Amino acid sequence: MVSQRREKGTGITPETVEDIVRFHGHMCPGLAMGIRAAEVALREVGPHSSDEEVVTLTETDMCGVDAIQYLTGCTFGKGNLIHLDYGKNAYTFVRRSDGKAVRISTRPGAFDRSPKHNELSTKVRNDSATEEERARYKELRANRTEAILQAPVEELYAVEELESVEIPPMSRLHDSVACAECGEPTMQTRISRLEGKGLCPACFEAALSRHGSVEST
Repeated sequence: MVSQRREKGTGITPETVEDIVRFHGHMCPGLAMGIRAAEVALREVGPHSSDEEVVTLTETDMCGVDAIQYLTGCTFGKGNLIHLDYGKNAYTFVRRSDGKAVRISTRPGAFDRSPKHNELSTKVRNDSATEEERARYKELRANRTEAILQAPVEELYAVEELESVEIPPMSRLHDSVACAECGEPTMQTRISRLEGKGLCPACFEAALSRHGSVEST
């Protein structure tokens, strides 16, 4: 549960946090980091995006992305949440109307856990923790989550306003065509041609593995 102080500071109410937890499935430090990242987005580039007014480029696929989707309205389905697989807890938020863009990146140590927390996390993951250790792990995780929610956002993230950024194009609708192998409708731009046949990505990869390296067109 987020405290009243944090509620007044960010405008993200305890009820909204509970909605985010239901959307994601559980509360954890990663989700808390996403909430704080979304706080920066709402402050710097504007309110919830009903369409593609705001774009998020996320450099991770961790838990926090769900909080960003929920709070900013940037989603994979609308095409204004773009995953860059860099393995960094960093995000760029872009406002299309005037090109304003900010990139936020986790400060060193902001996401660190205590040695005991790390030890218990390993035991829980490999199913060797006792009931007492599991209880202690949940307590430490809850404490770390609350600390992230309460910390000044500047202690968690470095915020950089970008002078120029290449704004991703608006998402486009593409026709679907039947894959010549499996027959399933596939977005036309994802079809590859091999030996004269238009194949979906899965069938294309399967054909390559069966026939070896064959030049595609």
